[in-house]
Amino acid sequence: MSPESRSGVEGRPGPLVGDGVQLGEDVQFGAYVVVHADTVVGAGCTIGDHAVLGKRPRLSPHSNARTDGLGPLRLGDGASVGAGAVVFAGATIGAGVILGDGAFVRERATVGAGSVVGQGSSLDNDVLVGERVRVQGGVYLTAFTLVEDDVFVGPGAVTTNDNTMGRRGPESPLRGPTLRRACRIGGGAVLTPGVEIGEEAFIAAGAVVTRDVPARAVAMGSPARVVRDVDERDLLERWR
Repeated sequence: MSPESRSGVEGRPGPLVGDGVQLGEDVQFGAYVVVHADTVVGAGCTIGDHAVLGKRPRLSPHSNARTDGLGPLRLGDGASVGAGAVVFAGATIGAGVILGDGAFVRERATVGAGSVVGQGSSLDNDVLVGERVRVQGGVYLTAFTLVEDDVFVGPGAVTTNDNTMGRRGPESPLRGPTLRRACRIGGGAVLTPGVEIGEEAFIAAGAVVTRDVPARAVAMGSPARVVRDVDERDLLERWR
């Protein structure tokens, strides 16, 4: 990394900017930011103190993840990255996205325009988050999770992708959950590998979801059971 220094705020040390970094106009940096080589930062972005952008992944010998052909991190116009957040090379962060303090976003993860990822939340590799999604603090989205537009994920919710917990061969691929459009996941809920939460479904706080939940269903308990349908008054179209 080339230790090129740019002005920070209030006279504090500016960022270290690597070779080939592209910075749009009016980007604001906090103190001690690190921007790794080839990162693309759109116009009007705000980067908090001690954030790390474009970090290259280092995988364990047992990992099946890929690093070949990994492109640069791309931050869309107006994105905000909180203090201490780490965003890896190969991730794509859409326009106007807010990543909270301490957020952690792995390679090939995508966060769609206008979405919010809360403080201390983690998005693993190959996670796809749509637009206008609200991920609250302390959430873990495991690798290969799909989150469609307008989903709400409550604080401390956890997704999983490996039924064997590490004792599997290449014939058993990881399967993250699928969260369909405008579904809502309560705080502390646990979603097991491969489950699908239907459009506009509602998962109660603390539920352990071990099977698919139909569209517009309300599910609660451990294991979660469908108890009723989401009322018409609670559908997203009435709250836009």
